[in-house]
Amino acid sequence: MDISVVISLYNEKESLEKLYLWIERVMKANGFSYEVIFVDDGSTDGSWQIIEKLKSANADVVRGIKFRNNYGKSPALYCGFQAAKGEVVITLDADLQDSPDEIPELYRMITEDGYDLVSGWKRKRYDAKLTKNLPSRLYNATARQVTGLKLHDMNSGIKAYRNEVVKNIEVYGEMHRYIPYLAKNAGFTKIGEKVVEHRKREFGQTKFGLNRFVNGYLDLITLWFLNKFGKKPMHFFGLWGSLMFLLGFIALVVLIVWKLIELNRGNYGSLIAENPYFYLAMFGMIIGSMFFLAGFLGEMISRNSPERNNYLIEKEL
Repeated sequence: MDISVVISLYNEKESLEKLYLWIERVMKANGFSYEVIFVDDGSTDGSWQIIEKLKSANADVVRGIKFRNNYGKSPALYCGFQAAKGEVVITLDADLQDSPDEIPELYRMITEDGYDLVSGWKRKRYDAKLTKNLPSRLYNATARQVTGLKLHDMNSGIKAYRNEVVKNIEVYGEMHRYIPYLAKNAGFTKIGEKVVEHRKREFGQTKFGLNRFVNGYLDLITLWFLNKFGKKPMHFFGLWGSLMFLLGFIALVVLIVWKLIELNRGNYGSLIAENPYFYLAMFGMIIGSMFFLAGFLGEMISRNSPERNNYLIEKEL
């Protein structure tokens, strides 16, 4: 099979039939063998009934997965990726803002140009400038600096993947925003970008609020940390814990020496325990010890993890 189209959706019943017919036209015009996998993320508006209707009319092409609850886009994509059988997997949003006309070129970039992943770049957007476009630019600029991937639109809904990529990454939580980074960390480094059409929403309203940018930054920090220190937590916690303990210990020694000098001069003054620097020194030593112990416990957990020796082997002779 050439292509698997994975569409995650939540309450998008008005657009599903039109989207499918559009995909069908593109596939037939280019002679692709394909499947369309709809993943219904707990819709309550009758979206699943539309999917059942499409399935009954196109049993050999349409597949459907329905969640009992609204779990989010990442779980929906994960299940869609696991079900995909096509040589190339393409994701589209269900709101008709992504154009299926982009599919042939995305497929060519994967199969002929040799990309592992191609991310769509909606250079011209139709979103409200202040509420979505500007924060999106800031978010993507930060993501480029942290991940090292020079993508203009990390969270674009339209992407193309080599099948091997989606089978070797785990999309969980809200990590769908950083699938290119997940792919890079898994060893798939040929990641490209294509300018794609961004269309105005025809039905309903967006399901995403400004809080996604806050969550996005937190997820980005989490991914960066796990990639860098996930299998060697002592390298982070142990280093900073040792430095904090050392600085606190040096500060305490300086206070003790200072107090001994003052006593030798006959200046009894106040007790060391009455000096605020004493508590700062003790605080540094205590926090440093806790950091070190956190690193030690993290190292023990990591060494006992069943996935500690999971490595992606590209070739074997």
